[in-house]
Amino acid sequence: MFAIVRTGGKQYRVAAGDKIVVDKVDGEAGSAITLGDVLLAGEGSELRDVAGLTVAAEIIAQAKGDKVIVFKKRRRHNYRRRNGHRQLHTILKITAIGAQEEKQPARAKQVAQPEAAEAAAQA
Repeated sequence: MFAIVRTGGKQYRVAAGDKIVVDKVDGEAGSAITLGDVLLAGEGSELRDVAGLTVAAEIIAQAKGDKVIVFKKRRRHNYRRRNGHRQLHTILKITAIGAQEEKQPARAKQVAQPEAAEAAAQA
């Protein structure tokens, strides 16, 4: 099964077991996160409904990308500016693609009513 997820303004095609590099996501290495913005999902050539679908992933590492040099120059004006940048990114391992777990409301215990029914039956 595959899914198309959006994170950091970019889209990624993922399947269970894939490793992807995305823009920085908060969390420590080893922690689990869920990617909720699923755009498309399917298996083979058949597509699946994405309502409530999430992608579970594990953070492998927080890292920096390669250095990019930004050099600005204006001819004949003695203007030169040099700047460097290293983008922060997160390496994710996709663990599962599946439905979102919904929390069910707590049910009230009906302990008092059966005891009252037994007491009424004995009388």
